[in-house]
Amino acid sequence: MTERVPAHQLAYARLREMVLFGELAPGSAVTIEGLVAEMGLGMTPVREAIRRLISEGALQWRGNRRVVVPRLGAEALEDLGYARTAIEVRLAAQALARKGPGLGTRLGAIDAQVDDAITRGDVPAYLRANHAFHFTLYAQAGSDVLEGMAASLWLRLGPSLRVVCEGPDADRLRQPDNHKLALSALALGDCAALERAVRADIAQGVANIRAGLQAGLFAERA
Repeated sequence: MTERVPAHQLAYARLREMVLFGELAPGSAVTIEGLVAEMGLGMTPVREAIRRLISEGALQWRGNRRVVVPRLGAEALEDLGYARTAIEVRLAAQALARKGPGLGTRLGAIDAQVDDAITRGDVPAYLRANHAFHFTLYAQAGSDVLEGMAASLWLRLGPSLRVVCEGPDADRLRQPDNHKLALSALALGDCAALERAVRADIAQGVANIRAGLQAGLFAERA
């Protein structure tokens, strides 16, 4: 028999997705009552999910019983980019060293979903497929420690990435395709090229968010 997933895990998984894929915008408030109504779960599991995400830095306690999605500042962005590069380049190298049969095919299929979402201008689908591409690769590394750290860093960037992808720059998603470079490097067994592709992909995302910050896309509205 299939075991029923506990309510607190369901609440955490759903709220984590809402943050990761930018369903909750930077600066937006999160209320227990609103989440209970949306998820159809009790207050206790929702409250526990909020606590967990606060501990991961994905949500922020503002006092007076107010929880918000943090706005990303310039210094934090650069730190997150640095940390992502260090961790994810290492994961990519380990994934290549442990590459199993079919990895390239799976990644190619996911990247086709990325391309399709870009063609259709479907930002939510793009964000989900892009995340799946990276973490399918990283899962091959077999490092729970590094993969968990990478997942936590992505949580902090997700809301901001959604904002810039939906921003006024319509060509934001149509940039150099580092996924294709990664796939080619993976097929050739070229570790240096794979590391360059991952590094370039992270730098591209950070640059997009930096441009959004400079353009005032994250400014608090009166």
